This record gives sequence, structure tokens and C-alpha cells, in this order.
Amino acid sequence: MNIIESKKVKLKVKRTFLKQGTCSRTFFYILNREFGYPKEMEEQAIDPMAGGILQNGYQCGMLWGASMALGAESFRRTDNLDQSIRKTVKATQHIMESFVNRAKSIECEDITNTDFKNKWSFAKYMFTGKFYACFKLAEKWAPEAIKAAYEGLALDQSESTLPVISCASEVVKKMDGSDEEIAMVAGFAGGVGLSGNGCGALAASVWKTILELVKNENWKAGFSDPDSEKILKKFNETTDYKMECHEICGKRFNSIEEHTEFIKNGGCEKLIEVLAQT
Repeated sequence: MNIIESKKVKLKVKRTFLKQGTCSRTFFYILNREFGYPKEMEEQAIDPMAGGILQNGYQCGMLWGASMALGAESFRRTDNLDQSIRKTVKATQHIMESFVNRAKSIECEDITNTDFKNKWSFAKYMFTGKFYACFKLAEKWAPEAIKAAYEGLALDQSESTLPVISCASEVVKKMDGSDEEIAMVAGFAGGVGLSGNGCGALAASVWKTILELVKNENWKAGFSDPDSEKILKKFNETTDYKMECHEICGKRFNSIEEHTEFIKNGGCEKLIEVLAQT
């Protein structure tokens, strides 16, 4: 990407962020249009990931949105769901590396120094102009994110059709999601790209729930909604208020194959069922 193209992307991201309102939707929106396939309802439903999973400060919403766009594109590039899941996880890991190089952390709370659940901390974020830092980060990372997205999708040239499992995909599958929707959330596996951070299965449950409300024109964007809070309540009861994947699972995963074996052997079975039913 040359200097002129980079400047155009940065300007587009700034306008998109102002219009769409959340970092998560902005990057899902930007990458979908880069690939040539807008998905307006799916993009709207990713709003709750802004602020790091329902404003809890975990992975930056930009990563959740970017990962979903990678999932959608990987599904279009292959007619095999297992290949798509594998490709999405690898591409998500690659775009995360790019994000860390730019932001130095994947955690929203680290980047913003804000507790969005605390009204005074949130007010300080808004009224002191700290939110401009998110705009600047989005502008700077966007050209790099597009480059990393194409690189990431090209990484896995394997033709393997061996079954692989993403915990997030399993939740959406049990919620009667389409194969495309199952692929879209695949990169959330193991806490987004197997990072071990905020639970990807929780994010998938929230997204799919909100998507159905959006489709039925029964959801209004906001920093808090009763449907998401209900899911979070059930999640906390099931995990004893553990939010991070590595704490819930008692380990981190080195590969999608290792993650697959964990799920096949009953790992997170109860949590997946609770999230799918909620």
C-alpha cells in the first residue's frame, strides 16, 4: 500500500468510526468492504464487543471486528468449513501480531486506561478527550490491518480437511447458526486467536443473540442491553466469574488442533451449552 492509498484508508476509517460509533463495527465494516462483501446486520451485531467484551476491558473491539471479517472472507475462499476455521484462526493470530506491534497490547483497558463499567472513569474518557486516542489508533492501524489481513489469509495453504473445532463456532452452531456464521466467529477460539484472553465463546453467544434481534428489528445499540447482560450473568455463574479463557480452561492452546482435542474431550462442554441455550 503506497502513501496515497494509506492516507485514503486513514481518512475512510476516521469517517467510518464517527458514523458507525464503535471500534468493533468499524473494523468489521472496513475489512468487509475491502474484501468487497458488506454485511450490515452482522456488523451492527458486533457493537457489544467495543470496550473489550461488553465494556469489560478485555480484547480491543478492533480485533473482534477484524477477526469476524477474516472469518467471513475465509469462508468465501473455501468450500470446506474445517479449512475455513483453520484459516480464520491463523489469520486472526497474524492480525493480532500486527495490532500488538502498533498498540503494544490487545487489552482495551491497557490501551484506554479506562474502566468503562465505572461511570466516573467513562466520563473522564469522554470529557477529557481520551477517546481521541482510539480514533488515532484506528487511523494508524487500519492500513496495517488490511495488509495483515491479506497476509494472514494467505498463510495457511494446507488442504487438510481434518475436523477442527472452535469453541466459539460450537456455540453458534448450537444456536442454529449458518456455516458462514460458524466460520465468522471461528477466530474467537481460545480467547481470540488462541491468546487465552477474554472468552471467545461468550463473545460468540452475545454476537449471535444480538444478530437475531437486529434481523427482527428488535435491538437498539447502546452501552448496555438486557439481553447481553443476561448472557453475561449466566456466564459468570458458570465460570465462577472467570472471564479469561486460560483461567476457565486451566491452560493456553498452542494450536487449533490442541484446542480441538480439548473440546472433543469435554472441555468447556457445560459452558458451551449454557451460552448456546441462553
